[in-house]
Amino acid sequence: MSEQLKFIVETLNKEPFKRNYNLISFDALEPLQLLQVLNDVFAEIDSRSAQITPSTPGSPGTKDPNKLDIREEPADQTAIRMLGILKILKYKPKTDNTSEFRQGLVMGDKPTVYHILEWLLQRVPDLKKRAYLARFLVKIEVPADFLQDDAVADCNQQYEELVEQFKELHKEFTELKKSGFSTSDIKKDIQSMEEEKEQVVRRIERLKKKVESVPNFDRMMDTARKLRQEKERELSLANQKQEQKNQLMHADQRYQRAMNQLKDLQRAAKGASAEALIEKLQEENNVNTYLGQEKLPKEIEAKRKVVADLQKVVLEPAMGQSDLDELHTKIKDSNAEINQLIEKRMMRNDPIDDKLSIFKQQASIIAKKKIQVADEIQSTKDELAATEQELSEKRQMARELEGGEVLKGDEFKRYVNKLRGKSTVYKKKRQELAELRAEYGVLSRTEEILRQRDENAQRALEGLEAKKGVSGYHDTQEELEKVSTIKSELDEMKGKTLDDISDMVLKLTSTISEKKSALAPVIKELRPMRQKCQEMSLVYEEKKAQYDNRAAGYETDRSKLEQEVRTYREECGAEESRYHYLQSMKKVVDTQLVRAQEEMKLYLSTDPQDKKKSCREQYTRKIQEQENLGKTLREKQKAVRESHGPSMRQMKMWKDFEKLMECKRRCFLGERNAERTMGGDNYGADMGGEERLVL
Repeated sequence: MSEQLKFIVETLNKEPFKRNYNLISFDALEPLQLLQVLNDVFAEIDSRSAQITPSTPGSPGTKDPNKLDIREEPADQTAIRMLGILKILKYKPKTDNTSEFRQGLVMGDKPTVYHILEWLLQRVPDLKKRAYLARFLVKIEVPADFLQDDAVADCNQQYEELVEQFKELHKEFTELKKSGFSTSDIKKDIQSMEEEKEQVVRRIERLKKKVESVPNFDRMMDTARKLRQEKERELSLANQKQEQKNQLMHADQRYQRAMNQLKDLQRAAKGASAEALIEKLQEENNVNTYLGQEKLPKEIEAKRKVVADLQKVVLEPAMGQSDLDELHTKIKDSNAEINQLIEKRMMRNDPIDDKLSIFKQQASIIAKKKIQVADEIQSTKDELAATEQELSEKRQMARELEGGEVLKGDEFKRYVNKLRGKSTVYKKKRQELAELRAEYGVLSRTEEILRQRDENAQRALEGLEAKKGVSGYHDTQEELEKVSTIKSELDEMKGKTLDDISDMVLKLTSTISEKKSALAPVIKELRPMRQKCQEMSLVYEEKKAQYDNRAAGYETDRSKLEQEVRTYREECGAEESRYHYLQSMKKVVDTQLVRAQEEMKLYLSTDPQDKKKSCREQYTRKIQEQENLGKTLREKQKAVRESHGPSMRQMKMWKDFEKLMECKRRCFLGERNAERTMGGDNYGADMGGEERLVL
């Protein structure tokens, strides 16, 4: 209660309420003031629904939500108006007693109003949206008698059509709002597209000016058009070729599957009789019949129930922690009642039910085994399909890597023979390469020897030139020959370059004139095409906008579906944990049931030894022993009660006797001490040094 009150006060002190409450002042509010606060919260959620209903037919209602005063209308009208608002907002009362809730709301009961305020303040944005939609989607109920009138019926039909139209428009608006597109981004995109459009238009104008004077423009355009058509045709033929390859691959896969099935059937039929084959087919037919008529309909029905439960959960209003606690409490109570009923049934010990329970148990075990076998068959089929799919993928990968089909049988043998022939050729080529490498080594050695001889000759020539006084003559002569050779090559290249440049200029001028004459008709045809381009660009913009809207809607739907899938997975996990818990409880109950059945067998058995083993006989024997023990104890108790009085008197006499003896002892000790003080040493000598007691 304190946390609830604290949350309400903190929320009311914030925007947009701006109240200045604390816990004490808010708790001290009168019922009428609490209802006023509740009405102000209603006004914040939906100002129209929280307006004061005029008390007289001609008086206008209050239009300002900040000046609503519930004292201006009767209490019953206030209650009706607030109950209507809560119904629109789908509020679920804390109690199931509707009359009690209404009375608490009319009287301004604090727990009732606090619960409503907490529920409202936790969901203000969602409730604002719900109130806004309720303004248009809550249909006006028209009596059936009025609908007999054609004008009223047409008006009602038009009203329903407008409601449906509003639903569609609001849905589109929500999708656009969630899509993330903003007006500024759209304006920027439009502006950039317009700039690109202007650039394209200017480029087209420049190209038109360039090609206006090109000769044979029509012929060139026709040739370009034909070229484009041929390219499109080539592309379509390539697509058709790819499709046919895919079809051929699929046909090959089907053929391989059929061949595998044929081989399997042949292996299965080898050494088998017709009766065995018919029996096998009957077994397969029975399995398929069970799967199609019993297992699958049950699974479909279970899925439908789950979907129906989920739809009920979705249609329910949002639940808080208190609602969840109430549901958990109800679930615990229901489980306790179920356990009590099970215990009562077990304690009833009906022999007929016990006999039937054995057969029921056997039938349930057989049904479970049947379901388990069906699941194993289904899983085996799924595994087989997955294996076949994986096999086809592996074959496809091998085909892509090797560039052809996977070879089998005779084809593989031919491929091996081909490889052997290629290996023989490879060995021959390798031998030839080795011979060439050896010859290359010999030639390299020869070149090296000749180079050494040349160097020796050069050194001898240089020595001879030095002797004659003309050293360096040979080198100078070689350089002059090289320079003259280079000069002649350069002169030849210059002549060729000038000729090429002149030819290129002539070709360019002729080509430009031809292009101008050819592009002149193209430019003429391009002018109407420009208008068509503008029209097509407008159509493109419209289609693009429609596509973007559809894509945004699909993306929103996809996100919603992903959220639903996550929710369903979480619920599935919770249901699985609940299933495992129920299975463990069921095993415990089955164990108890088996013990009860064994006990019943021992109890109904004619063998005395078996009856002695039963828990009933053991408990009966223990009960008899306890009764005998109790009887013995009661007899002892009776004897103790009868001897209680005399025993108490005897105990009192013994206590008195004890006191008397204690008194005598003290008197004796006193007298002896007195005699010792009076008699002195003579008394001790007369007694001979011994201590004596005289009675």
